[in-house]
Amino acid sequence: MRLVGEENLDDLAVGAAILGTGGGGNPYIGTLLAKQAIREHGLVELVSVDEVPEDAVVVPSAMMGAPTVMVEKLPRGDEIIRAFKALQEFLGKKITHTVSIEAGGLNSTTPFSVAAHMGIPLVDADGMGRAFPEIQMVTPTMYGVSATPMALADEKGNAAIIETIDNRWTERLARSLTIDMGCTAMIALYGMDGRMLKEAMVPGTIGLAEELGALIREARTSHGDAIGAVLKRLDGFRVFTGKIADVARRTETGFARGEAKIDGAGDDAGSTLELRFQNEHLVALRDGEIVVSVPDLIIVLDAETGEPITTEELRYGFRVTVVATPCDARWRTDAGLALAGPRYFGYEIDYVPVEERFGAWRAS
Repeated sequence: MRLVGEENLDDLAVGAAILGTGGGGNPYIGTLLAKQAIREHGLVELVSVDEVPEDAVVVPSAMMGAPTVMVEKLPRGDEIIRAFKALQEFLGKKITHTVSIEAGGLNSTTPFSVAAHMGIPLVDADGMGRAFPEIQMVTPTMYGVSATPMALADEKGNAAIIETIDNRWTERLARSLTIDMGCTAMIALYGMDGRMLKEAMVPGTIGLAEELGALIREARTSHGDAIGAVLKRLDGFRVFTGKIADVARRTETGFARGEAKIDGAGDDAGSTLELRFQNEHLVALRDGEIVVSVPDLIIVLDAETGEPITTEELRYGFRVTVVATPCDARWRTDAGLALAGPRYFGYEIDYVPVEERFGAWRAS
């Protein structure tokens, strides 16, 4: 256990944007909300999964919707607390811990707001080890944990509780509600006890995000290789370096969808890399050939500073380096690939781990 204050959140937000693979919501907005909550209510107790009692009542908290909308439609600030309290009242018992549903952007800092406001510990874990666009795409789904009852709240004061027959239906119905709420909502869901938390969640990701942010900050201060530091820590690959030549981005069915084309520079001159995303980056194609795909992480970094660039921040002319890192091993199982493999997103290819696919391409 350790106490986390405002001074820890800037590093954490940068690292969360790395693990978020382009999605998870704008980390800047989430950091401001979390800092305000800590300033008003005190430090947050961050605990490891091993420190959570087996009979604990643990509820993840997050933002749902299109990250591009969140940049323009700012939250009021109390939505997540209203969603959390609504679910607690529905359950009829006190929620003892909160946790991040995904290691990404705003959704890694949102739980700090809840923990500070509610005076409960935050667990150093998440449900993905990265970010994915749909509610059912979490490791707890593989363990039979239900996403519902689930609470949603918006900035206008609306709130809802839903119960569904399975987690895919949770995504479908919650997405419809979120669209009606203006394409963003704050949510509380996937309630579980401490025993299931230990089995189903990905441990240590909040600490990892903070560590990654610190690596970039320290490398920049010492004029070191920030991208190299990130790759070493995550056992990743430097896939492509170049300048963004075009970005096509749109909000459809509650998601930020689009493509970004990057013209190669240096060793990659003469080639083009295309990124396709649905909130998060799904595939990377070099000269039309897929070289990385979900569920592995595809991350866009500023080529000079190493700072992560989210999908809503991609702009023409940015000089970037695209890197890829292995996902949590559970996503590589049949159950994991059925939830979030390339075929689920409509890409008729077999998943190949990044270290095999990229290594084979590099060897050729």
